[in-house]
Amino acid sequence: MSANLNTIEARALVPTGDFEQSKRFYQAIGFTMEWSSADMASFRRGASGFLLQKFYVPDHTNNFVMNLLVEDVDAWWEHVSAATKAFGLTVEKPADRPWGLRDFPLIDPSGVLWRIGQRLSG
Repeated sequence: MSANLNTIEARALVPTGDFEQSKRFYQAIGFTMEWSSADMASFRRGASGFLLQKFYVPDHTNNFVMNLLVEDVDAWWEHVSAATKAFGLTVEKPADRPWGLRDFPLIDPSGVLWRIGQRLSG
């Protein structure tokens, strides 16, 4: 028996406390909003994407982590640190990590932690 078990995509559902503010935030840091409904929005940047959901439980949101791999983490840091100032956020500079990435943490307005980085060569 032959079954088509090919997958198309896996996307995380990112929680948010202030849905409208979070939509503005993710657009400001470089994601394109593909569509939005009353309680969900789809965001994409290149091959990467996620669904932003109008759902907020502090214990869940404050323990939610996303990882975005990029080609040039320093360029991303410059862009993100400038874009997040309008939201009252500061962003720690990238650093080499023992897990093989050069990355920086970014906490969105709702408390979701993003680690944006690139692989270390060698």
